[in-house]
Amino acid sequence: MQSNGAAGAAAAAAGGAAGGGGGGGGQGQDPSELSCLGGGAQNGESSSSSSGGGGGTHSNGLLSSSAAAAANNGGGGVGTSNGAATGPGPGPGGVPTTASGSDVSLKKKKRLSQAEEDVIRLIGQHLHGLGLNQTVDLLMQESGCRLEHSSATKFRNHVMEGEWDKAENDLNELRALMHSPNAIVRMKFLLLQQKYLEYLEDGKVLEALQVLRGELTPLKYNTDRIHVLSGYLMCSHAEDLRAKAEWEGKGIASRSRLLDKLQTYLPPSVMLPPRRLQTLLRQAVELQRDRCLYHNTKLDSSLDSVSLLLDHVCSRKQFPCYTQQILTEHCNEVWFCKFSNDGTKLATGSKDTTVIVWQVDPETHQLKLLRTLEGHAYGVSYLAWSPDNTYLIACGPDDCSELWLWNIQTGELRTKMSQSHEDSLTSVAWNPDGKRFVTGGQRGQFYQCDLDGNLLDSWEGVRVQCLWCLSDGRTVLASDTHQRIRGYNFEDLTDRNIVQEDHPIMSFTVSKNGRLALLNVATQGVHLWDLQDRVLVRKYQGVTQGFYTIHSCFGGHNEDFIASGSEDHKVYIWHRRSELPIAELTGHTRTVNCVSWNPAIPGLMASASDDGTVRIWGPAPFLETQEPDGLNENCSNMDS
Repeated sequence: MQSNGAAGAAAAAAGGAAGGGGGGGGQGQDPSELSCLGGGAQNGESSSSSSGGGGGTHSNGLLSSSAAAAANNGGGGVGTSNGAATGPGPGPGGVPTTASGSDVSLKKKKRLSQAEEDVIRLIGQHLHGLGLNQTVDLLMQESGCRLEHSSATKFRNHVMEGEWDKAENDLNELRALMHSPNAIVRMKFLLLQQKYLEYLEDGKVLEALQVLRGELTPLKYNTDRIHVLSGYLMCSHAEDLRAKAEWEGKGIASRSRLLDKLQTYLPPSVMLPPRRLQTLLRQAVELQRDRCLYHNTKLDSSLDSVSLLLDHVCSRKQFPCYTQQILTEHCNEVWFCKFSNDGTKLATGSKDTTVIVWQVDPETHQLKLLRTLEGHAYGVSYLAWSPDNTYLIACGPDDCSELWLWNIQTGELRTKMSQSHEDSLTSVAWNPDGKRFVTGGQRGQFYQCDLDGNLLDSWEGVRVQCLWCLSDGRTVLASDTHQRIRGYNFEDLTDRNIVQEDHPIMSFTVSKNGRLALLNVATQGVHLWDLQDRVLVRKYQGVTQGFYTIHSCFGGHNEDFIASGSEDHKVYIWHRRSELPIAELTGHTRTVNCVSWNPAIPGLMASASDDGTVRIWGPAPFLETQEPDGLNENCSNMDS
């Protein structure tokens, strides 16, 4: 259909003749039929074509034959509905054309489906938010849809203009369109609350008191909130009121927020949820990211940070699957590795009796030797950084009764602790306050000590395999030889069972939020437990776990990933939601004892092995200059 000035004017005239959905139309009707009752623009704005008395349109916006005739007789010959010409009009060059068979078929254009109507309304709402109101008018006119019900439009305008009595009267019209008439009381409460606050801000205390006593209180709804509101009468000035009520003050911002709350009680066929198209697009982007097995960067909730024209894809080459560095300074088996809490250092412990502390270059992510801590006669099988990264505690294997507390900043040994030569101090965990730690082993007790090694508390009769302090500062989790993890409270001296396995728990670690625990279970592999609900969430497949102590870890952005060493010389990585590994990293030649993921650099990981090396894993080198093949590799690929 050719577009020119005359056709546009005729289209507008046709829309006016067919214009529908004026005030009150649709009361008592099924709300699902309300969105496309009128052919005029019903976008809630002042449109000259939207004030008719109901019009002769079908529910999908197509002109009926009588309406089309009226439009043609009075409007210059062309009426538009869904973009279809409905009668004779000027052809190219001004030559009149007649309605052929194809023109007749256009008049009988199929009804818009519910999904199509919804899309048109979503687009209209978005365009309205951009201020393109004339475009919205034309879109609603041609489609025959309305953006929202006319009663909702009146209600919206009265709320935004602060005409509270009129807005309250509008609720009576909206009552018939609502699925839950009881919601009227809640909506009225929200309206009166805004009215009350605005009176108070304007200094109209008597009027505000009348609203509180004569309108809000008789509703007999949310009396606790009414007590809070009454307290605002004591505010000395407007700034004090806004601060105590956590309210933006009288104006567009607070009224828009109020309208968003009110809308939740209205069916979407009457009034669309606010910014609905943006919400759907954001959900789609987040869903694609959630399904992306290799996504390992911070989620930006802004749609401006992504392209809506392409699906979200992360390449495996952006993931820490590639050896970036091999650290060979240890001269025997490396039993443990752990990044500091700020990600700036890595500590590695070895059978060679040393701890090596490595510095992480913030730009290149390369590691260089910072200092070597010597003298651990039995070797170093466990390390723990203090919360502020100032201190590092080193423990030995089962027959070691000593513990070393090093000051990493100075390289000096602050404490060498041993309660008894009969002890076995093989595990340690810091209290969140950084002033205490707990330690123990398999000889039947564990202790709470200060930084000088002084004994604060002890718990007898527990053969400890691994320890962890929860963020509450009171509870210590300990795995023991009874294949369980129990919680011990040193303040009230209570303990309780949290996890029960059927096989020995060789080691465990806890997520940052304290909700999840990752267990390496003998002959079973890696298990994920929910500590709050005390249920087994997932068993991860692939890893070879016998009776060696292997340490796994959470890692990546938001701790979305899990990594573990294995007796088959590999490092396995899983997405937390998937039981199958997304990567199997090869390179070590003997058992991989420990894996640590850098908490500050999501693309950096370390692994320690009996082969005497520590491998540093990162994204593929020279990622930007690589050949394009495979660069946009699908995230579901699990090649190793």
